[in-house]
Amino acid sequence: MKITALKTYLVPPRWLFLKIETDAGISGWGEPVVEGKALTVEAAVQEMADHLIGKDPLRIEDHWQALYRGGFYRGGPVLMSALAGIDQALWDIKGRAAGLPVHQMLGGACRDSIRVYSWIGGDRPDEVAQGARDAVARGFTALKLNGAEELQIVDGHDKVDRILETIGTVRDAVGPHVGIAVDFHGRVHKPMAKVLIRELEPFRLMFIEEPVLSENLEALPEITRGSATPIALGERLYSRWDFKRVFETRCVDIIQPDLSHAGGITECRKIAAMAEAYDIAVAFHCPLGPIALAACLQVDAVSHNAFIQEQSLGIHYNTGSDLLDYLVDPSVFRYADGAVEIPAGPGLGIEIDEAAVIRAAEQGHRWRNPLWRHADGSVAEW
Repeated sequence: MKITALKTYLVPPRWLFLKIETDAGISGWGEPVVEGKALTVEAAVQEMADHLIGKDPLRIEDHWQALYRGGFYRGGPVLMSALAGIDQALWDIKGRAAGLPVHQMLGGACRDSIRVYSWIGGDRPDEVAQGARDAVARGFTALKLNGAEELQIVDGHDKVDRILETIGTVRDAVGPHVGIAVDFHGRVHKPMAKVLIRELEPFRLMFIEEPVLSENLEALPEITRGSATPIALGERLYSRWDFKRVFETRCVDIIQPDLSHAGGITECRKIAAMAEAYDIAVAFHCPLGPIALAACLQVDAVSHNAFIQEQSLGIHYNTGSDLLDYLVDPSVFRYADGAVEIPAGPGLGIEIDEAAVIRAAEQGHRWRNPLWRHADGSVAEW
């Protein structure tokens, strides 16, 4: 079997899909994308295609190593996201050729399902609280929301009070036992992170995400000292070498590699195994499309330390198209009692509606993340 073509599709709301075709009539799908830089990743995929055309798609580890180590410049969001989508598609091909789900080829599942959480939005405490109640009514047992708007490196306690009001309103709305994760989204710098982590302690959060940007990792021992709230990060890290620094801090409880950004199934499987050796949990980052989620679930199935899975159904980014719109059988992602079953079909376990993808690609997208500014005109972290 030989690879004959790599075809990319830019589809709403902000995704890039990849189809790898072979001369055996077996194809695989991947999702290589950096949100806001989809065209850049698409170009990187096409450059990597030079290595893949005519090669055996089943030699996944060798292709991964060649595409990573064969480039003098390596790592980073663009190259690792391109590699991630290619890797997902190759595993999809391998599974379809064998008639097995990917997780069977990785040793077999150690779980049948995994807990999922729902993102909730809203600009005011009462809106956020209603969103939380609605998510719980739909069966979710865990929620995540943004913990802060733009914050200066040192900011006023009026903003701290508004954050506490929002989180407190959500906790009151859903009761004491629904999991609440608060995402600082890298918007918070060390001086304010110390304050917020302390003040949020009474709400018994499931975790705080990205309390500071990952490039400020050395701040974690100071800002987390004495806190009982689990700390999560990793969506903006792209390889096991990036995560090595995280493990060495001994200050992170949950890592969140993204299977469409951090080298795909091959690399994230290794990252999760490294984390297990440090007694660190895994919650794969996935505010993306159905291919990315399917890949996550395959690795969740074989990662003992995976405990919850992000998913994008109904997320505010998904304007015009949503998670299930590109699937032949949307019921493959059956959410019940706050969990989703691990797909059991061959490859990634999903069937992509190629006709729907082609139609959507005619529209395409030019999604960009917002650019925020502080009151003084300086650029704020989004």
